[in-house]
Amino acid sequence: MKISEMETVLRSGARSVFGLDEAGARNLTLASPPAHIKADLSLSWPIAAAKQLKKKPLEIAEGLKAAVSERYEAAVLPPGFLNFRLRDGDLIEAVRRICSDPAYFSDPARSAEKVNVEFVSANPTGPMHLASGRGATLGDSLARIMAFLGCRVEKEFYVNNMGRQVELLGLSLKARLRGEEPPEGGYKGAYLKDIAARLPADAADWPDGRFSEFALGEILALHKADMKAFGVEFDRWFLESELHAAGAPERAKAELAGRGMTYEKDGAVWLGTSSGMDSDDKDRVLVKSDGRNTYFLNDIAYHRDKFGRGFTKVIDIWGADHHGYVPRMEAAVSALGYGKDAFKVVIHQMVALKRGTELVKMSKREGDFVSLKELIDEVGTDACRFFFAMHSPNSHMTFDIDLAKKRTNDNPVFYVQYVHARICSIFNNALEKGVDPARGFDAAKLVLNEEERGLALKMMMMGKVLEACLRDWSPHQLTTYLSELSALFHSFYDKHKVLDPSAPEASAFRLFLLKGVKNVIASGLGLLGVSAPEKM
Repeated sequence: MKISEMETVLRSGARSVFGLDEAGARNLTLASPPAHIKADLSLSWPIAAAKQLKKKPLEIAEGLKAAVSERYEAAVLPPGFLNFRLRDGDLIEAVRRICSDPAYFSDPARSAEKVNVEFVSANPTGPMHLASGRGATLGDSLARIMAFLGCRVEKEFYVNNMGRQVELLGLSLKARLRGEEPPEGGYKGAYLKDIAARLPADAADWPDGRFSEFALGEILALHKADMKAFGVEFDRWFLESELHAAGAPERAKAELAGRGMTYEKDGAVWLGTSSGMDSDDKDRVLVKSDGRNTYFLNDIAYHRDKFGRGFTKVIDIWGADHHGYVPRMEAAVSALGYGKDAFKVVIHQMVALKRGTELVKMSKREGDFVSLKELIDEVGTDACRFFFAMHSPNSHMTFDIDLAKKRTNDNPVFYVQYVHARICSIFNNALEKGVDPARGFDAAKLVLNEEERGLALKMMMMGKVLEACLRDWSPHQLTTYLSELSALFHSFYDKHKVLDPSAPEASAFRLFLLKGVKNVIASGLGLLGVSAPEKM
């Protein structure tokens, strides 16, 4: 049994009783009931559908209850809730499937989606900082969740290896070689001194471009090492220079012109998107009057390339400083002929770092900041990723470095990981106590207590939580879910003995239940890029 399967039955019942089409029943979804309602799952759809169906919510709920009464135990409550109490056998079967079927939470329909997720894409002008870690956690976790639910997903890092910033990087490196300060607008970090120390003996005779190439190669290698240490593996590192080598900007400009989306004014070429339903706030320059492409045209060419590779959905994860760039990019994708659902930009806010009671002041250009690598080295990848994932991308966050280092239940990642390790320990102790973990049990004879039901129901809800993560473009609900599941485990374990040689069948069932909890926690942590240790 799956919650999605219940929803399919309910939608079928709604279509049958009320004559709805597929779209009309699409919003029929189950959720956990309020705490004061004694039920397992609740449906509020009758209230929302009252206006559409021109019926009272209670009448709709009663009609739907009758349609599914042979399958599910349901009760109607004012003003139109339909609440369900699942059978013990259905809960046990759900846990059995969760333990045995890796695709339990996936949706075969999602296999038609081919998704490109581009994230981090930090300019290769210095070490990665904390915002890069937040973007990496966000993009990688969303990609893992999409793949877990059945999508085909590729992860991509876009490398801006051309332009003025790269020139300044090279000039800054050249200055360091000479023992001078970087030029105005250049990069002052100590990392350039380290790179300068690795320059070959003949570097003093290099042209400026060679310094840029050398610095880019060194810093990009650092970025790749940082991402590997952070548990992020990209399917492709896409260089901006690849676009220019393939003539992609010119082809993008030609396609936009062919669609009637460009015009010339004051010697420049403009994209006309300021009029229309889904418009930018003003037209944008694609080619300057001196004949040079804008960054905007190159970015359009890059997104056109993504769609040209067959992706049905393109997702960009950007930092807060790119917020104003979103409308023009959305308008450009629309101008290329792709609909709203094909392109999504997720903006994440900045990260502050707290050590003790003090906030750490940081400036990347001045070189005065804590790098992602330094944070990983101090608190570990697991704490970094879990803490970054705990917050919605829309919210600013303060990373409490002292809390992240704690080895107590105050630390949320430790709290969840400990449950996984504790269950592993219970299984290791089972044979010593004369309890066989492989022993079967008769499900038909079992009557589940409230704590056992709570664990089974919570495990079933993981699919709904993951869907919510994709709906909100954030994994923070998964961290909350794992903490809540861990709390339910502690409540269960405090009240009920698991390893009881005098009750072998009850022990076998409880071990079976805890195996499900262990599997779900391991899966959830894995989707966040966090390890599930067997010992702590």
